[in-house]
Amino acid sequence: MPTLTERYIAATTASLPAEAQQDVRAELGVSIADAVEARIEQGEDPAAAERAVLTELGDPAALAAGYADRPLHLIGPRYYLTWWRLLKALLIIVPLCALGGVAVAQALIGSPVETIIAESLAIALSAAVHVFFWVTLVFVILERSGTPTGGGWDVDQLPQAQDPDARLSDVVASLALLAVTAAAVLWDGTRGVVHVRGETLSFLHPQLWPWWMAALFVLFALEAVIAVTVWIRRGWTAPLAAVNTLAALLVVSWTLTLLGRGLLVNPAFTEAVLLDNGVDADVVRILGVLLGVGVTAIAGWDAASGWVKARRSTGPAR
Repeated sequence: MPTLTERYIAATTASLPAEAQQDVRAELGVSIADAVEARIEQGEDPAAAERAVLTELGDPAALAAGYADRPLHLIGPRYYLTWWRLLKALLIIVPLCALGGVAVAQALIGSPVETIIAESLAIALSAAVHVFFWVTLVFVILERSGTPTGGGWDVDQLPQAQDPDARLSDVVASLALLAVTAAAVLWDGTRGVVHVRGETLSFLHPQLWPWWMAALFVLFALEAVIAVTVWIRRGWTAPLAAVNTLAALLVVSWTLTLLGRGLLVNPAFTEAVLLDNGVDADVVRILGVLLGVGVTAIAGWDAASGWVKARRSTGPAR
């Protein structure tokens, strides 16, 4: 019967190339013999010494991988950060683009809201799964082929120091934009935007006052608080970016809910400005879809901008 050492050496060399097996067998045999002899000299039983030495060497397959310079991980440290950064970016961009494209297509053909949501989420989830699988597969191939990616780190990737004057300019610009938007909404509700046939018409639906408009002005106030807090804290943080994302989602929800119920745009405005001037009802519906897409895109950009600035404030991605 072969000894434990012989069995261990055979298991280690079995997966190695034929030209390397003899050298590894000889080297490993000498190494094991020396280690066993050292333990015997310290008073251990030969059988126990042999078992202890082989146990310390570990799994023969892992040892063989070391001799063959073969990775035992899916993606190792050489490519891990590049894989992780690329994957995070694509998992945001691709599913969102897929979701938006399907949502717009379903809205244009007049699908009900529940169908739009279900189809969009299904496509976005499928896109995320494909992104994860194919990106990971590419890096697994790179890991095992040893192909360089050329994505080394250098000092240019250090976070930029933020100028206090630039932060002040950002908060002033944000507050000014919010003030102009709020003033425009108030003007639309009180004075209207179009004078047709002796009547002044508002763009937004009159039934939005007072409660729906109150909710909108609360969202404006929340955005203002976020802008001031960013300035006070001297930069974006992950919690602030999360609150900013929540505010953006609430704005999108407010807009799409009212748009879906036909309560966002004043019907009299649509009739006088569009329908009475020969614009087809289908075109009006398409314009409504584009309005929803525009609001969603602006809110998405605002949310993404907050996260990008938060990451720049805390350092490079991990």
